[in-house]
This record gives sequence, C-alpha cells and structure tokens, in this order.
Amino acid sequence: MSQINQSSTWKSLHQHKKDIESISLREMFHKDPNRFNQFHIQLNDLLLDYSKHRISKETISLLVKLAKEVDVEGWRDRMFLGEKINSTEHRSVLHTALRNQSNASIICDGEDVMPKVKGVLRKIRRFSEEVRSGQWKGFTGKTITSIVNIGIGGSDLGPAMVCQALKPYGSKSITPYFVSNVDGADLSQALEKCDPETTLFIIASKTFTTQETMTNAFSARDWFLKTAKDNQHIKKHFVALSTNQHLVSEFGIDPENMFEFWDWVGGRYSLWSAIGLSIAIYIGMDGFEDLLKGGFEMDEHFKTAPIEQNIPMIMGLLGVWYINFFDCPTHAILAYDQGLSKLAPYLQQADMESNGKFINRDGEHIDFHTGPVLWGEVGTNGQHAFYQLLHQGSEIVPADFIMPIESHYHIGKDGNEHHKILLSNFIAQTQALMLGKTYDEARLEIENQGYEGEDIESFIPQKTFEGNRPTSSILFQKLTPKTLGQIIAMYEHKIFTQGIIWNINSFDQWGVEYGKQIAKQVLPKLSEKTLTNNFDSSTNGLINYINKNK
Repeated sequence: MSQINQSSTWKSLHQHKKDIESISLREMFHKDPNRFNQFHIQLNDLLLDYSKHRISKETISLLVKLAKEVDVEGWRDRMFLGEKINSTEHRSVLHTALRNQSNASIICDGEDVMPKVKGVLRKIRRFSEEVRSGQWKGFTGKTITSIVNIGIGGSDLGPAMVCQALKPYGSKSITPYFVSNVDGADLSQALEKCDPETTLFIIASKTFTTQETMTNAFSARDWFLKTAKDNQHIKKHFVALSTNQHLVSEFGIDPENMFEFWDWVGGRYSLWSAIGLSIAIYIGMDGFEDLLKGGFEMDEHFKTAPIEQNIPMIMGLLGVWYINFFDCPTHAILAYDQGLSKLAPYLQQADMESNGKFINRDGEHIDFHTGPVLWGEVGTNGQHAFYQLLHQGSEIVPADFIMPIESHYHIGKDGNEHHKILLSNFIAQTQALMLGKTYDEARLEIENQGYEGEDIESFIPQKTFEGNRPTSSILFQKLTPKTLGQIIAMYEHKIFTQGIIWNINSFDQWGVEYGKQIAKQVLPKLSEKTLTNNFDSSTNGLINYINKNK
C-alpha cells in the first residue's frame, strides 16, 4: 500500500493545520464557552478532557477519516481475534486475552488459549496466597518477608510500576524489590536489605537465557548459597517465570514453581501474565484480578466505542496530529500522584519500543515522523524542574496531565490540605499552558508589583507567555487496581492506534537485539591482554583504554 502521507486526507490535514494554527486556544474557548462539553469522554469514573488541544470539530472529523482509511477498527478486531498481526515474528498479539473476563474463547493456532490463561491465574493465586499467609516457608522455617523480582524491560518495568502505584494496597509484612540493571550496584543494593532466610527470588525470563537477568540470577543464587549451603534449599527461595523447563530445573528451581507465559505475550505487555506474580504477592490476588478487570473494561471500550468517543483512539489521533502536522517530536507524561512516579519510564518502553521505527510493515522506509520521545515526572516536582520549557520553550510539548480526585493519604489541615494544593496545581498548569499571558496582562501584572519606567518595558517580554500549549487532562476518582488497569490498557491501545496509522509493526523490537549482538562480540575482548583491533578505531580505542586502566 502507498504510505499514508500520500493520501488526500493527510494532505487535507496539512491544509487544515495552516488554517487553524493562527487561532489560539484562548480564542477557541472564548468563541465556545461549552468547549469542554464537546471535547471530553468519560468511561466509568475515568475522564479524558481534550478540550485544551488545538483542534476543532473539523480536526476530529479529518483525523477520524484518517483512522478509517487505514482501517484502525479492522486491525483492532484482528488483534483481539488472535490473528498474527506481529508479522515479522509471525505471532499473535494477545495480551488482551490475559485479562479477558468474558466467557468467550480466544483462538490462537487453532487452540482456545483461555483454559491455559485461567490455569496460570489459578496457580498464581495458590502460590501468592501461600506466601502472603506465611504457609510458604524458607529453608529455616521462617516466613517470606522480601521478594526480589529479577527481570529486565517489561518483566521489570511493569510489575515495578504497578507495585509502586498500588502501595496503599500492598502487604505490610512483605517488601518487594526489583532488580534489572546488570550493573552490580542494582542487585547489591537490593540484597543489602534482604535476609537469605526470608527472601524469595522471582526470576523472570521467558527463555531463561536473557544475559542481564541470568547474570543477576546466578549472582543472587551465589549470595543465597553462602548462607543456605545446600543446593536443595534453592527450591524454597527461587521461582521462575519462564517457558524453558530444562534450564529452570538446571538452575535448581522446582519445575512445579515455574509459571508459564506464551510467545503471544510481548515483554512490554507482560505484566498481565505470570510476570505479574510479584504484583499478586504484594497486593494480593484479588487486587491483581481487579487490575485485570480494569484492563478488560478498557479493552471492551476500545472494541465497541465509535472512534469519536473512543478514548485510546482519540488520544492516538491527537498524538498523530502533533507529531506529523505540528512537528512536535516529544510528549510529556505528567502524573500528579506520587504513586505514579514510575509511569513515565514504563510508558517510555511501551511507546518507544513499539513505535520507534522508520521501516513500515511492507519493508519500506517511512519518510515522516513516527513515535515520540516520551518523558516526564510526577506533579509539582516537574513544575520546579522543566515546566519552564513547557511554558516558554521554543518547542511545543503536548502533555498528559494525570490525577486522582481522591488521595489514599490524608495529611495536613482537615486531612486534605496536601491533595487540594496538588489539585489546584494540576488544574492551574493546564490553564496556564492553554491561555498564556498577553503583553497587556504582563504589563498590568508588573505595574501592580510596583515597577516603573524602563523596568516595565524590560520585564514585559520575559513575563509574556505564548500559551497555545496543548494538554490532555485525565482524571479518575482514586488510584485503585482497577483504575490503574484501565490507564495502562488505555495507553497500550493509544500506541496501537498510532502504529496502525503509521503502518508500523508495533510488536517487534529488532533495534533492542542489535546492541546485544555487538555486546557479545565485545565481552571476550575485555578479558584479553593484547590490544584489540577487531572493530572501528573508536570501539578499539575504548576497549584498549578500559583494559589498560582496569
């Protein structure tokens, strides 16, 4: 197929951008006092307000037309039905099956996957309840007080983000730790807080060969055996999230304590699978199942809502609008909830590993921008760090502001002082980014501060804000397991929508593999005493310098 930027709708959107860019958001709200009513969508208690975007009814109409031209809805249906839309790896994309709450069968390679999914969930429930209740004992008969999840990428970022976000629901007697970096500091600092007699290690690697994960796993085993001495004790302190029973057994883990997941579960979509074992242990299986229910509710919305009322599709289309027509290469994730401090790093992988590609499904070079660079920080921390750039920087940065109406924590005057201050900042920032501050408003403000004469004229340009900076506001009642499940699935489907529009396979990640291939060639050279000349001059120079100064 021809690339989407050759379509008449794409060209119409370019023309429409020229027509609309001279109209400020301030003017749009002035002309339409009910603009919020027109540009918001609600699903249960989750609200998306996208009225502070540089859009009109015509913008949405053209973007919806673009989505229909590339058959976003058809591709969505193919994904849910288990078709192998991951074309380069010849795999289905069925993370949605992991949270399927209906009685419907989901067929992959002629087999209904749901019995196996439900079987693993039952196994997770049984094991997590044994650990949480204290029934599962370590080798000296003590209960488990620490769990160390060793993984990387999705098998680390997903469960780490969820456990951080849902800390109010977490066990008071079990502390989770997450180790991913092969830098020895990561594992060492986690182990400093653990006791070998009361620590359970969860090794998350589908193949049980991932270099970073297995390096950390073997070092964790060595640390444990310094105290436990007997290899037989490994079975009480190590479990595996894997499909490679042979290597799991060889490591010393009881195959009964191996939790399976499948090749149609991509790493960055795997927290819904057995990879979520640490979540189930920490917040309880009921909480984990509520997380799945939230994801399922968003799946049903994504499957059934028309594009104009479909939260993930609208978010995806707005991203296309800014990336491809306003040339905005980055996107900020700004969560006003301390629990969501790991959401931006989690979404960096979900989005940038999915859509950070310049080759389309047909093997053609893409000659327009694709996935954005994602970045962000929580709440008022970001305001005192990089919001200056959001307000007055030379780049426009579309941003998602995310916040619960209620907090789990009651502190300060009347128990809500902190949260009310946080809410006021959340609302104020989106309004300030939208309105800006005019020359006359800046002058009046400076005069009211007592400045006179030349001081006024010199300050006015510094205190003038262009405004017109687009934001989405995402509100929900409280950060619960179900709400978090909705939010995660919402972003997954947003990313999917954009990948379809750009004709990208959002489910492979060959760029991740290339650096690993070279690392395997470099590793043995770091143990040689002779000079290396196998690579380019820079790589040779770095290896030789390191070897000389070790």
